[in-house]
Amino acid sequence: MLSYRHSFHAGNFADVFKHTLLLQLLLALKRKDKPFCILDTHAGAGRYDLLYSKSAAKNREYGEGIGRLWSQPELGPELSEYRKQVQALNPNGELRYYPGSPLLTRGLLRPGDRLILTELHPSDYPLLKTVFSGDRQTAVHHADGYAALKAFLPPIERRGLVFIDPAFELRDEFERLIDAVQVIHRRWASGITALWYPILDRAPSLRFHRALRESAIPAVLCAELGLQSYDTPFGLHGCGMIIINPPWQFDERLKRLLPELRQRLQSSENGQIQLDWLTPAP
Repeated sequence: MLSYRHSFHAGNFADVFKHTLLLQLLLALKRKDKPFCILDTHAGAGRYDLLYSKSAAKNREYGEGIGRLWSQPELGPELSEYRKQVQALNPNGELRYYPGSPLLTRGLLRPGDRLILTELHPSDYPLLKTVFSGDRQTAVHHADGYAALKAFLPPIERRGLVFIDPAFELRDEFERLIDAVQVIHRRWASGITALWYPILDRAPSLRFHRALRESAIPAVLCAELGLQSYDTPFGLHGCGMIIINPPWQFDERLKRLLPELRQRLQSSENGQIQLDWLTPAP
């Protein structure tokens, strides 16, 4: 379909959630000296203008996300790191630009690390290509993100992360994610995988969890942030991230982070969080 444009939603609460967790995974990878490779399968445009883009200005979703954190005092260490990375793109102190996952990832790479980006949308790909023009550590491909799993895995570094953040335009997106998990496990069982998903209707995500439990793939951690009751009929109620092979004690870090995310971002008393091992670590 390719009608989804992330610029309408850039910097919203779901971006705060997914990008804060992504940054913590990257920082964990950096604790070892060995180089790593990141594959971002649905990379988007890379950078978003929150003030002068008609799409971002239409609903101003960033006001309920990064906008809430921009000037809040005494953030915890994880949210402080996230805000610092966004501030790096806005050196004059005004919140105008929001970095997508490609720029956030690039900001943490060391000289020996690599970033592979794939984007299929015909409008977003040229923007992404421009953002990383001349960057020898970043490869940008106009390609289907799911096909990229077979094309680029396993990486020569044998360390790293696959980040999958699809648009969920297709009714079978959860099934495609299950297939992707199986492909990654067969080709690169030791790599970290992070899968983001929305919670609009609760039933599909629960079926997704059940399929992951039945997959027999070990070390599957589920983290969720809900800002509205899942019983309400419309809208994005929350979102989640599946992390396969999370770094050591990553769940303990999330036990501190998720309550703070709910406290800082929720606009009602119906917020909820969830942190579960769908399959145990070996």
